Amino acid sequence: MTTSLTRRNLLTGAAALPLAAASAGPLSAAADMLGATPPRFNRFRLGGFEVTTLLAGTRTVPEPQKIFGLNVSEKEFAEVSAANHIPADMAQFFFTPTVVNTGAELILFDTGLNPEGITGALNAAGYDAGQVDKVVITHMHGDHIGGLMGEAGETFANATYVTGSTEFDSWAAMENEGFEAKVRPLAEKATMLGDGGSVAGGITAMAAFGHTPGHMAYMLESEGKQLLLGADFTNHHVWSLAYPDWEVRFDRDKAAAAATRRRLLGMLSADKIPFIGYHMPFPGLGYVDPRGDGFRYIAASYQHML
Repeated sequence: MTTSLTRRNLLTGAAALPLAAASAGPLSAAADMLGATPPRFNRFRLGGFEVTTLLAGTRTVPEPQKIFGLNVSEKEFAEVSAANHIPADMAQFFFTPTVVNTGAELILFDTGLNPEGITGALNAAGYDAGQVDKVVITHMHGDHIGGLMGEAGETFANATYVTGSTEFDSWAAMENEGFEAKVRPLAEKATMLGDGGSVAGGITAMAAFGHTPGHMAYMLESEGKQLLLGADFTNHHVWSLAYPDWEVRFDRDKAAAAATRRRLLGMLSADKIPFIGYHMPFPGLGYVDPRGDGFRYIAASYQHML
């Protein structure tokens, strides 16, 4: 006997499905909610270098206009935030050290908030703290030097250290607990650089003063490709990068910091050079385009996978 496939047959069969499923036994329980989990690292090639950004920490911060856009109205801050699809009443902060494997050395740029954060991120990326040959400190705010030392002592026991001479001298002249605990004990193992100084072949220091007195960025160049490790010269993709004249609470010299932002963002935009920003949305890698009197951040997609 054959049965013709009609609309009536289909509807009758569909109506019978729930009863059939029920008679087969209990349904599986819904899966547990696992929570948002960002990746811990992102790795790509830059010429002959291998570059890995590390998520050493992230946290939600309320009332971001107490940090960014100090010199604009609450209305303007809210309008700009809404136009960029981000809330005006909270922000997500990212702390993103970078590892550069030159083929000859493993070089770590900045160390996050604490030893546990940086060593955990390194381990997730397949590295061990003992493999790090050099640690470069772009500047000496606590979220960059925090992983240098802890209760167990020096985190990177086999490494030497590199930092800017202006930055080191400035902090050494102050009374700062973090500097005294984390940086000064390592001074004998440190090399001090000025603008244009070399960390290694293809890695050059660039003065980016303003955020701190001796803040440094670092240009990577390998096999005709370039990338700027920008650290904190701009530290939010909208409230700092898009509007470089907006004042940032943590910029020591706000006018100098704004001038540095305009200079470096103009260079990145004109020369189409990608950059890694320590506080950009993870994995921190992106490009800059001009936009009116400011700029626009374009997060990297698959360019560095090709």
